[in-house]
Amino acid sequence: MSSKMQAADNGAPLPNGFPADAARLATMMRNNPKIQLAFVALGGWDTHARQGAASGQLAGRLAPLGLGLATLAERLGPMFDDTTVVVMSEFGRTARENGNGGTDHGHGNAMWLLGGKIAGGKVLGDWKGVGDADLNEGRDLPVTTDFRTVLAQVAERHLRLPDRQLAQLFPDMPRGAGALQLYRG
Repeated sequence: MSSKMQAADNGAPLPNGFPADAARLATMMRNNPKIQLAFVALGGWDTHARQGAASGQLAGRLAPLGLGLATLAERLGPMFDDTTVVVMSEFGRTARENGNGGTDHGHGNAMWLLGGKIAGGKVLGDWKGVGDADLNEGRDLPVTTDFRTVLAQVAERHLRLPDRQLAQLFPDMPRGAGALQLYRG
């Protein structure tokens, strides 16, 4: 990884070791039920060239990420039913490939949510498509959901934080900003 990319990742490692890290995290969580939050930072996602499809830089990053998430779920066993996992990035990518076979920085992005009580198997949000007229400036997915609304719902439903604490956690979040139905029931 180039020194420029390492600086952009703020020292976060590539996802190659994430499956083993996820196994250790699951063991820690099983051994200490007081653990309520855990964060893992993974780097190497700023792939402007040779992203590829089934192979390439992006596939090489997504494979260990997927394996690590599967390992976490498997190793947590029944605890996974009471776990919410959020996978997110701080920036989006362009919708179209650039001249180097990669993508550049963009606006909109995707967040993944996993867990026993997540109402999964669907895409939530205001999906318009990837036609030129649907894209921000003709190149990026538009931002249609404030990521804070997703994290606030996780904090409310999973961590059971009351409105007062949510307002402290997300002080500038617009209220009533189109809550998505992330959880079952």
